[in-house]
Amino acid sequence: MTVLIKIFQVILALSILIIVHEFGHFIFARIFGVRVDKFYLFFDAGGFRLFSTKHSRLVRRFFPKLADSETDFGIGWVPFGGYCKISGMVDESMDTDYMKEEAKPFEFRSKKAWQRLLIMAGGVLNNFILAILLYVAILAVWGSSYVSTDDNGIYVNELAYDMGFRNGDRVLSFDSYVPENLYMLQADLARRRTSCAKVLRDGDTVSIYIDQSRMEEVLNTPGMFDVAIPFVVDSVMAGSLNSCAGLLAGDRITEIDGVAVDYLQDARPLLAEHAGDSVSVIVDRAGESMEMTLQTDTLGRIGVFTKMPSVRSREYNLLEAVPAGVRLAWDTVSGYLKDLRLVATPSTGAYKSVGSFIAIGQVFPSTWNWYQFTNILALLSIMLAVMNLIPIPGLDGGHILFTLYEIVTRRKPGDKFLIVMQWIGMILLLLLMLLAFGNDIARLLR
Repeated sequence: MTVLIKIFQVILALSILIIVHEFGHFIFARIFGVRVDKFYLFFDAGGFRLFSTKHSRLVRRFFPKLADSETDFGIGWVPFGGYCKISGMVDESMDTDYMKEEAKPFEFRSKKAWQRLLIMAGGVLNNFILAILLYVAILAVWGSSYVSTDDNGIYVNELAYDMGFRNGDRVLSFDSYVPENLYMLQADLARRRTSCAKVLRDGDTVSIYIDQSRMEEVLNTPGMFDVAIPFVVDSVMAGSLNSCAGLLAGDRITEIDGVAVDYLQDARPLLAEHAGDSVSVIVDRAGESMEMTLQTDTLGRIGVFTKMPSVRSREYNLLEAVPAGVRLAWDTVSGYLKDLRLVATPSTGAYKSVGSFIAIGQVFPSTWNWYQFTNILALLSIMLAVMNLIPIPGLDGGHILFTLYEIVTRRKPGDKFLIVMQWIGMILLLLLMLLAFGNDIARLLR
């Protein structure tokens, strides 16, 4: 069931993004009088399709005007994207028959350069707008919240410890940048190619110099920083095995079976060793230490709620959510551009993190959650927009680059040149797809 929920979320999210993106091309094409032959979700490779307004009897019976429209709206059978076939344009279909004839007024090639530029940029523009609207909705409905680095220490894994970080450190800065969100620390460390991290440790400021040769490890070792949670009792669960053990709110467990524990994460493996048994603990209550014997269930739990880390939250009304949503979208774009810079730098090994639909599916939660789905959809919309702006032939960015060249030089690239560039772009995109699938398969095997 979990796999089905993830698959459904991936298909739904990608379908929304594709339709929104292609509609951007479609609407500008229609504004400037360019005919759109096809508007398809997914690809109809080999001419096979799941649905078509021009070939559906039901559409022709109940919506005859739609069936007779110059645009065939449909759903293909290859779920790897979608496309808008614009008349008179060199695209991935590689249909060049129209070049044998004179340019017609309704064709893309007969329009002015600035009009063609807007048609090509329409998809990217729509994706940015969608992301902003989604972020505005998120802030207006759920507000924002994050675990602050000002109020919480970090709990580190082996890699972070080896680099010099310690449990309980409070991160002050990465070079000149002051991070705020504890759960973004690893991303900030990598994106900014941090050379010096400053932390507060036992009241002193400590500088940690980052070896840049270890950036590949940073990018491929998840969970470097977690929030350090002191093992402080907030309340005892009703019906707990230890409801009569004498634990009180505010008690801090500092030792388990003779082993000192500073944080909840330290206690978990020790309690697991005594699963279904009793264990001796030392409790600090208002500065006074006392010994207790606690019972553990079969999962190694003692049946208490611990005090949660400090979380900073803010609510927004609609007027406040609009500028905040724009800023959040911009910050996301900025972060993703830094990610792409890392991918383009082979020494970082970031290219190993490039993933396909399998990686996207792993990002979605295993149960339906509107907040998480909307957040991921906004992020994917920005990723799609930014990726399409890369000036590779075959992507919108390639078409935009050639059109800008024409506007500046007043010289239009020849059709043969555009066809060659389209083939080069398609080969590059195929290689990128193979890299993404290869990375996903390698991760699954590991």
